[in-house]
Amino acid sequence: MNVVDSSAWLEYFADGPNAEDFAQVVEDPASLLVPSITVFEVFKRIRTQRDSEIALHAVSQMRKGRVIDLDADLAVAAADLSADLKLPLADSVILATARAFSATLWTQDSDFDGLEGVEYRVHRK
Repeated sequence: MNVVDSSAWLEYFADGPNAEDFAQVVEDPASLLVPSITVFEVFKRIRTQRDSEIALHAVSQMRKGRVIDLDADLAVAAADLSADLKLPLADSVILATARAFSATLWTQDSDFDGLEGVEYRVHRK
């Protein structure tokens, strides 16, 4: 199973320099878990930078994977990770989701660099 964080989704949708690194994972919805907070972050960023129609199209692609809602158990696990690793809210929820499902987390967010179970790609411009 795989989890793609918001930075990687945005890179993929923008066809950025690392898009190819994430394409195989994003394009395999049967193995894709999508934390609901990534839906929020991706929709908001694309809506702000482009428009709502493009943002909704992105969300429809994300929803091909299994969307994982934030419940109380996941919230507690995320809070533990946030406290232990000094991660922001969204990052801790994304990592907690990956760990709850023994999934690999794909990212280009340096907050995750060096963490177990993470496939980190250096953000190239």
